[in-house]
Amino acid sequence: MIAQHIPDTVSESIINTIGNTPLVQLNKIFEHSRFNLFGKLEAANPAGSIKDRTSLFILQQALADGRIKKGDTVIESSSGNMAVGLAQACLYYGLKLIVVVDPKLNLHTEKILRTYGARIEKVTEPKEDGGFLAARLARVQYLLISIPNSFWSNQYGNKDNPLTHHKTMTEIMDSLDGELDYLFVATSTCGTLMGCADYIKENNLNTKIIAVDAVGSVLFGGPPLKRLIPGHGAGVPSQFLDTNKIHDYVYVDDVDCARGCWSLLENESILCGGSSGGMISAVKKYSKKIEDGNNCALFLCDRGERYLDTIYNQEWLLKELPESRNAFTPLGGWKVA
Repeated sequence: MIAQHIPDTVSESIINTIGNTPLVQLNKIFEHSRFNLFGKLEAANPAGSIKDRTSLFILQQALADGRIKKGDTVIESSSGNMAVGLAQACLYYGLKLIVVVDPKLNLHTEKILRTYGARIEKVTEPKEDGGFLAARLARVQYLLISIPNSFWSNQYGNKDNPLTHHKTMTEIMDSLDGELDYLFVATSTCGTLMGCADYIKENNLNTKIIAVDAVGSVLFGGPPLKRLIPGHGAGVPSQFLDTNKIHDYVYVDDVDCARGCWSLLENESILCGGSSGGMISAVKKYSKKIEDGNNCALFLCDRGERYLDTIYNQEWLLKELPESRNAFTPLGGWKVA
């Protein structure tokens, strides 16, 4: 085949389409607010979430320095998005993938993972100290010992997780000409949170980071409680979190997440997942502290299609979160008795 010039507007591969996601002004959801709100549309990444960035960067760094090679097995514990991001990148680079999940993994995500060829290991019993996350991490350690040429991508402790988001922050600041007063970031591993916080400190920015944590998460010292919405909060302390670099934090519960998701859909026509809804609710809770004319941003972390059987399913809402009926009204009204 004769080599041809490829225009700069053409991506060389699917992984080259990761990042450089749109920053969308959310004009209608807080229509009468005194501040500007922007959403970083991470759902536009090819595998559907902000974890596309993390997965790719961690694997690229490990391949570059020889920690893994084609044919090796990557192992990770994930509630969903990191698993899908890894599945895409591993398939591209010729790596095997084993994902350790728990019962909160939704069926849609499980189907995606199996389609990508990932092997799924499911833990069914939470540990007394640390819950399902601790159980998943214990299974990861067992697999690493028993499988030759295996590599733990370790989103919970790999320094390349937060380093990923220096580029994410660069994109946001470039889009806003450096004018960003508040950034709301959902917690989980705290890789995104601390990557953004480190960037802000290193560049002497005035941006205030507001962490959005789940009720029932232990990250900021709260008691561990049952949580239904995956993807934010944690049952064990973060290896990345440095509260000295965080301006403030806001708690949101499962109903807050669902309320925020439905509000985002109805007002902005954006279908996103649970943590995105949680951040919308967090901005509303925090809004009285935001000054006139401030620029605020948050991450729209993943696609809502993976939540069609939960957050966007009225029967599920009324069964699992019955208080939803009095907390908000889904688009088109409640249709379930």
